[in-house]
Amino acid sequence: MPQLDKPKILVVNDDANSLFALTSLLAQWAEEEPYEVIAARSGEEALRQVLLHDFAVILLDVNMPGMDGFETAEAIHQRGRSANIPIIFITAFVADELDRLKAYQRGAADFLFTPVIPQILHAKISVFVALAVKNEELKKQARQLHQRTNDLIASNKRLLQEIEDRKMAERQNHAKDEFLAMLGHELRNPLSAISSAASLIGLPGVAQEGAARAKKIIQRQSQHLGRIVDDLLDLSRAMSGKILLNRVPLDLAALIANCLETYRATGRTSDYHVSMELEPGWVEGDVTRLEQIFSNLLDNALKYTPAGGSIDIVMEVEGDDIVLTVHDTGVGISAELLPHVFDVFVQGTSTLDRAQGGLGIGLALVRRLAELHGGSVEAESAGAGAGSTFAIRLPRIERITETKPETMDTTEQSKPTILLIEDNDDGREMMAMMLSCYGYEVQHAADGLQGIEVALSYRPDVALVDIGLPGIDGYEVARRLRANGDTSGIRLIALTGYGLAEDQRRVLEAGFDMHLVKPVDIESLMKAIGSLTNRKNSSAPAA
Repeated sequence: MPQLDKPKILVVNDDANSLFALTSLLAQWAEEEPYEVIAARSGEEALRQVLLHDFAVILLDVNMPGMDGFETAEAIHQRGRSANIPIIFITAFVADELDRLKAYQRGAADFLFTPVIPQILHAKISVFVALAVKNEELKKQARQLHQRTNDLIASNKRLLQEIEDRKMAERQNHAKDEFLAMLGHELRNPLSAISSAASLIGLPGVAQEGAARAKKIIQRQSQHLGRIVDDLLDLSRAMSGKILLNRVPLDLAALIANCLETYRATGRTSDYHVSMELEPGWVEGDVTRLEQIFSNLLDNALKYTPAGGSIDIVMEVEGDDIVLTVHDTGVGISAELLPHVFDVFVQGTSTLDRAQGGLGIGLALVRRLAELHGGSVEAESAGAGAGSTFAIRLPRIERITETKPETMDTTEQSKPTILLIEDNDDGREMMAMMLSCYGYEVQHAADGLQGIEVALSYRPDVALVDIGLPGIDGYEVARRLRANGDTSGIRLIALTGYGLAEDQRRVLEAGFDMHLVKPVDIESLMKAIGSLTNRKNSSAPAA
């Protein structure tokens, strides 16, 4: 236990001899008892000492010039910190009852008459010193108890936080397990349909109509698989801040109208009452990502609204913002789920046989893409069965005068020759066949070195080059073709499964003109080829 501070005794007397006698007497006992003696020659000096120190007891002479003992005692006890210091008055006169009453009213604890009897003084002093020591010990114990209480409170907070963190980790692990189960379910369904349709086409005696339906199933389910992969990749990029927005001024109302028209043309909204009220409004944004935001909101409404339900799409200008609202009359959102609908892997139902399907990442992607555009998204619902409303808020810009894009020459007479460098045999064969069916003259190679040899002999207009090639990769193929004067003019399109901004940068630095992310549908590929071969006077690469 640390050493306690010694109690202090204040002796106040205007007579130097009396003061010396008292302090000397007390000093002798102080060698055996734990206290310290301080002297004062006047009431004023006593008050100064009281301001500096805490005292166990004060020995105060009554008869002093200027401020007498009674006035000094009253001044000491008027101060909050010194109000409870016991005072023993020392006087040479026998005090009558009125004097004693006056002394006690001033806060006296006791009286001593001169000449002071040492044994009596020692006994009285010892009592007050012992009380001071005990009080100091109690104060120290109280401080220690307070510190222990604070330590326990802090430990309890840490324990509660650890418990909450553990529960959160368990919930996250459970969500990941459910997500993996859902992912397996969502992948197996289209893969099963594709496998069955492919087997049907190969059966002898299959009717032409059946084969055509099987081909449509393969195409539709392949697109569904592509959307699943795109959502996974986009969410990963969005959460890590690696999505690169290609911002342009655009009329958001026109974009929404075009998207909805595509849904109607494909029959995806035929079982619903869909209304649209769009106020023109311009934003600066990425066309593809804004379409993705609206598509995910509309898909969510279609997924959770029974056939025959209503979906209302409203866009209006509010000050400096544009607000896009998608309201449905579907299953609604419970109060427990509502705060978490934009979290990753969250769905209203977790059973694998649910009719809605999906990975539970669409709304999380909507929120992140809206934030990347400087906007926000909110969800509202009155509860289960009461429908739901999602509102996107984006910064508005002034209307930009539209300019018509240049038309591209995609006639049969201008079909360029194509070299396809791809190491996947099935992928290479299918892409070459598709391009040939659309009138392109195609030659292909299975690795980078063979591709360079074919390019030197064939001299194609466009080379489609996979990045992940055996031997030398696609980057090196591009560098060697650009370094050779005979092949430096070939338009180069990179085909890769990687779509981050860093991947685009590497592709363009290697000498490619364009970067396409697999899988690439034939229409997008032909559009890319046409855009390169029709820019006769342009040599700037495009991302």
